[in-house]
Amino acid sequence: MTSDARAPQLSLAVDDSLRGALALGLLEAEDVRLEPVPREFDEECVRTCARLVEQHGDRAPADIPGVAETRTLFHRLGVDPTKTRPSSEALLRRVVQGRGLPRVNLAVDICNLCSLEHQMPLGLYDRLFVKGTVRVRVGHEAEGYPGIRKQRVNLVGRLLLADDEGPFGAPTSDSLRTAVTGDTTRLLVVVFCPVERVDPHLSAMLEHLADRLTRHASARVMAVRVVH
Repeated sequence: MTSDARAPQLSLAVDDSLRGALALGLLEAEDVRLEPVPREFDEECVRTCARLVEQHGDRAPADIPGVAETRTLFHRLGVDPTKTRPSSEALLRRVVQGRGLPRVNLAVDICNLCSLEHQMPLGLYDRLFVKGTVRVRVGHEAEGYPGIRKQRVNLVGRLLLADDEGPFGAPTSDSLRTAVTGDTTRLLVVVFCPVERVDPHLSAMLEHLADRLTRHASARVMAVRVVH
């Protein structure tokens, strides 16, 4: 689906119960090109994965910088991170096991690489399908959505993003409704950051996201901001 209309600046509201527990990094970009995948990006992925295997291959996940803080965030929200893993930790486990990064499309792959490096979960969405105000809150009874490669993602009691049409994102698994596809040209990235890692890690991660999306996907970054 394409359109010439420009999406308005994202309006975001954080539930009072979550204030003090997390910060959010937001990045909006447009004119994104998902093909071809540059050889330089492939090489960057290989180098990064090799470095992380060397650094962390023999360490327990909880001893790796960023993992413990994100687990603590999940515990604060009443979610067991060993049963429902943050997406950033799931990527790290996969890489140190020698399985490398999953490859989906260029935008997803760039976001996965940044999430892996900085150990903060994020959500990537087609901006065109995010409607109205985005609310960051905890899931209500019976809430869920069809997920990417999953029949249903349970959101009861879990941290989520919801727009005017309902929940669409979480730091574990995102919805099919707002998924990035080969037709996507506008992106919304939301980084879920434990308060302990805001300075300087969140700004560094947002800088890496903006740089890689610009260099590898020809993106025009429209907005980058931090919301507490």
